[in-house]
Amino acid sequence: MSQTIRRKGKSGRRSAASHGKARKVRQAKARTGSAFGAALALLPISEETWQRLFMAVILGGAVALAWIAASMAGLPTMASRQLAMVAADAGFEVRRVDVRGVENLNELKVYEQALAERERAMPLVDIGALRAKLLELSWVKDARVSRQLPDTLVIDIVEREPHAVLRKVDRLVLIDADGNELEPISKDRAKGRLIVSGPQVGGQVRRLVRLLDAAPAIRPHIREAEWVGNRRWNLTFKTGQVLALPEGDKEMAAALVSFARLDGNNRLIGGKVLAFDMRAKDRIYLRMPNKDVKSAALNAAAVASKQGGD
Repeated sequence: MSQTIRRKGKSGRRSAASHGKARKVRQAKARTGSAFGAALALLPISEETWQRLFMAVILGGAVALAWIAASMAGLPTMASRQLAMVAADAGFEVRRVDVRGVENLNELKVYEQALAERERAMPLVDIGALRAKLLELSWVKDARVSRQLPDTLVIDIVEREPHAVLRKVDRLVLIDADGNELEPISKDRAKGRLIVSGPQVGGQVRRLVRLLDAAPAIRPHIREAEWVGNRRWNLTFKTGQVLALPEGDKEMAAALVSFARLDGNNRLIGGKVLAFDMRAKDRIYLRMPNKDVKSAALNAAAVASKQGGD
C-alpha cells in the first residue's frame, strides 16, 4: 500500500524572510532606475530623441542580424538599404541643413547642393561626395560636412578672400591672391580695389603683393598693375600717371623704393609728368606734355643725383 508524503508548508519565519528579500529587490530596482533616470536627465538630449535612439538600437539589432544573413548570401547592398530604411523610420533622415561661415558666397548655391539630400536616410548621405561638390563653387576654399543627429546636416564653409580685380577684354572679375576667379564684378563695385591686367597675371598676384610691400607709401596711390611680357610690371596711379619698372624681382623692388624716395621729396605723383620709365639702370625717363623726352630724362637723372648727394 503506497503512501503519499506531503511536505510541510513554509513556516512564518521563512515566509517573512522571503517577503523581505522581495522588498529589497524592488527597492534596489527603484534606486537603480532613479539613478539611471537622473543620469539621463543630465545629458543634453531630449526624451523624444532618447526614445528614437532606443528604438533604433532595438530595430538595429534585428537589422544587423538581417544584414549578416544577407552578407553571407552575397547581398550587402540590400542589407545596407534595409538598414537605411530602419534609420529613416526611426527619424534619422535629413530634414534640416545648417550652413555656417558664408559671407560673400551666395548661400543659395550651397543649399542647392545640400537640399538634394533632403528626406534621405542619414546612413545614405555621402558626406565625401557632397563636400566635393561644394569645393567646386568658386568662393569655397574648404568645406566640412557633418551629421548632427537625428535630422540635421551641418555645413561649415571657409571662403576665399577677394584680393584684386582682374581686367578682362569684356568684363571685370574678382580674384583671390592665388588668381582664382570668384565672380564678375561691376565697375562701381571695383572702385577702390586694385585692378590687375595682362596675360597670365592671375598667377602673379602674390608676387605683386610682395613688390608693393617694399614701398608701402606708394601702395595707396596705385590704381592698376599691368603684367607686361610675363616679366615686369607697369603701375598706373590714381592720377593716371604710369610707372614702368625693370625686369627682376630685386630690380623692381629697388626701383620702386627709389621712386618712393623721389616722390617724397619732389611730389612726382600728381605733377606734370605723364609717365616714369625706370627700366634703365642709371636714369629715369620722363614723358611730359610738349617736351622732349631726352631732355626730361637728363633732368630726371640730375634730380636723382642731387637726391643722392643730399
